Amino acid sequence: MSKLPGEAFRDTIGTIDKEGNRKFIFPKKPSGKFYEYRKWVSYFLLIILVANPFIKINGNQFMMFNILERRFNIFGFPFWPQDFYLFVLFMIVGVVFVILFTVIFGRIFCGWICPQTIFLEMVFRRIEYWIEGDRGAQIRLEKQEWNAEKIRKKAVKWTIFLIISFFIANVFLAYLISSDTLFLMIEEGPANHVSTLVSLLIFTGVFYFIFAWFREQVCIIACPYGRLQGVLLDDKSINVAYDFVRGEKVVGRAKFNKQEDRAASGKGDCIDCKQCVNVCPTGIDIRNGVQLECVNCTACIDECDTIMDSVGLPKGLIRYASEDEIEKKTKFKFTARMKGYSAILLILTGILIGLLFLRTDVEASILRLPGQLFQHKGDNISNIYTFKIINKTNDDFNDIHFKLVDIKGTLKVVGKQDIKVPKQGMNGGTLFIEINQNLLDSDKTKLKIEVFNGNQKIETSTTSFLSPRSFD
Repeated sequence: MSKLPGEAFRDTIGTIDKEGNRKFIFPKKPSGKFYEYRKWVSYFLLIILVANPFIKINGNQFMMFNILERRFNIFGFPFWPQDFYLFVLFMIVGVVFVILFTVIFGRIFCGWICPQTIFLEMVFRRIEYWIEGDRGAQIRLEKQEWNAEKIRKKAVKWTIFLIISFFIANVFLAYLISSDTLFLMIEEGPANHVSTLVSLLIFTGVFYFIFAWFREQVCIIACPYGRLQGVLLDDKSINVAYDFVRGEKVVGRAKFNKQEDRAASGKGDCIDCKQCVNVCPTGIDIRNGVQLECVNCTACIDECDTIMDSVGLPKGLIRYASEDEIEKKTKFKFTARMKGYSAILLILTGILIGLLFLRTDVEASILRLPGQLFQHKGDNISNIYTFKIINKTNDDFNDIHFKLVDIKGTLKVVGKQDIKVPKQGMNGGTLFIEINQNLLDSDKTKLKIEVFNGNQKIETSTTSFLSPRSFD
């Protein structure tokens, strides 16, 4: 978009003043069609975000990201450290999906789905409107002296913010350490779980800092996605955009005068009321074009439509549109770039689905003990192995035993014979395999070993058996 004569394009961030100090934004309370849609979407997502770690499917937490133990639950499916490649692939699919979504629809994820935006705009900001009032009242309250009214309102707001931050920290901790561990800490008391309590207080402080002070700076400064969109968007991406062709026309923006023929005068439909700026939660002027700070929250669309309706001009001066649609009047097309990202997404999704189907609920690994050679026991050759069994199910395995397949031999477990593997747990040990040397055709024979829990075969593992090169 080209600049109008005499118009200076903004070269500063709306949240920083000329001296480089933090400039707090007091956005006007939004209202309108899109805001109502966003509220319902946000409340639905809030319920999901809060409920996810407390819902269980087949005994598994619906969502859990235990980074320390590298154990993850996604949609009720448990992923162990051995499944980490699946989790990584799942994350890559998610990133590619967000990239494709951004190429097509811009930063709509930030305004409608991102937890940061949902909590800030639909929880903390609404509490602020309830306690301190709308934009004008908040600005006046900020400027006035610290009298009884200001102390009371600020104290009530900060206290509620702290309580909500503590609640969010508990939910966040349930995602990380599991809801069962969180409930156990509550039952046994914080004194018995000091490290968990410290983590909870740290998370509370972080969330309070973000939602009470840092706020939109997360989207502008900290979030890498805001930087990423700069290389993903192009003239064909659909964004919250200002129709500069219609808004500026020949003369440019001008205040509304109901006595004049605006179309004949060549003035644009933008009446320069600046309501789109006042309602913006990141403090930008959408009329300056696509900007890094814009989170596509649509507040400016609702506000502009309200103003256009009140002055008798058509709605849609600010709307969802691509720059090509505004400037060249071209319709949206699914470009080669979009098709490329779609193809990559489909391939990765297909690979992920295939690997998920191949994934088993039980993993058994039987490996030769490193550094140990075979032993002669008369006519038999003996090898020593270590075994590990991972039980990803919610059933206890109380009678684990092994069976050689396709070759006659003896398999002996060292130590206790009643091997047990608890649900969502693992167990391991050592075993010997002895095979008559006359049955061995080479110095490295591949063995197949079936693992049973009682009479039920739960897994089949393969390993190698070493023996002399020649038996002559």
